Amino acid sequence: MTSLTAFVVVVALVAVERLAELVVSKRNAAWSLERGGRETGRGHYPVMVVLHSGFLVAMLIEAWARRPEVGTALAWSMLGVVVAAQALRWWCIATLGRRWNTRVIVVPGLPPVRSGPYRLLTHPNYVAVVLEGIALPLVHGCWITALVFTLANAVLLTVRIRVENDALASLAHPDGRLADA
Repeated sequence: MTSLTAFVVVVALVAVERLAELVVSKRNAAWSLERGGRETGRGHYPVMVVLHSGFLVAMLIEAWARRPEVGTALAWSMLGVVVAAQALRWWCIATLGRRWNTRVIVVPGLPPVRSGPYRLLTHPNYVAVVLEGIALPLVHGCWITALVFTLANAVLLTVRIRVENDALASLAHPDGRLADA
């Protein structure tokens, strides 16, 4: 198996993992909405979908077009980071349980989660996203994709984290008002 073929397999496995996430997310979003959950931040969600889908496609195009020479140490170390990022992502999903989804939906009356990776970091899932955004393309030396995605994702995360923080702050008020409103 060539290194390009192996890379395509790795990216395909990540894509399958993303589809599994979407199944879990859809089920969990329905659960939250049935319990009075309120969604915020709808405006940036389509941008996030396009960015993350484009990320998977872009690195494959770059790998095919550039055919970079990839050192074994770089490939294996970056694959290790990708695996660690996936583990962190699924630790976040398991910790949040039914409350995890890819949208920003909070259920009034449920306190913020402060266990698992959330006892260590406010937004651990985004640490996983950032790590993966850098490491996955570098498994096959796709530094252009890693750079462009990382910069675009940084802009998106400034919006996303602000929306999430505002939504979580609203949990402090039974009437759903934001903490600073």
